[in-house]
Amino acid sequence: MSDQLDAYERMILRVLQDDASLSTGAVAEAVGLSASPCWRRIDRLEREGFIKRRVAIVERRKVGLNAQIFAQVKLNAHGRANLDEFAAAIRTFPEVLECHVLMGSVDFMLRVVAADIEAYERFFFEKLSRLPGVQEINSTVALSEIKSTTALPL
Repeated sequence: MSDQLDAYERMILRVLQDDASLSTGAVAEAVGLSASPCWRRIDRLEREGFIKRRVAIVERRKVGLNAQIFAQVKLNAHGRANLDEFAAAIRTFPEVLECHVLMGSVDFMLRVVAADIEAYERFFFEKLSRLPGVQEINSTVALSEIKSTTALPL
């Protein structure tokens, strides 16, 4: 993958990771290209999936999501046979921002946001713990955030 990107494309990706709202002209200026070749490169990066989508990153606390919880989920043997079913259910929960399949003693790691601990408790008992095949859930509340980024080191 990395050999498919030239130096300009890497610079374009770095600039867009910092501010995807920039015009093509502004990106072109930042990377030292004229607008047309820059636009063609951005178009290729989007068509070929290097750029998945452009979004606004919302500050969760400003919208009332003050609690961030990491939940490790272990499935029972029957549940492991139906990983797709668990994954499909998790995708329907807006509280779950990320879900990763793990190797080791637990099967999934979830990053969950909620208004507060009471809201997470409701999510835990009413949704997460009721999923078929769930054997164990270990929740860890994040006290503060030291680093959070969406920018990849290109």
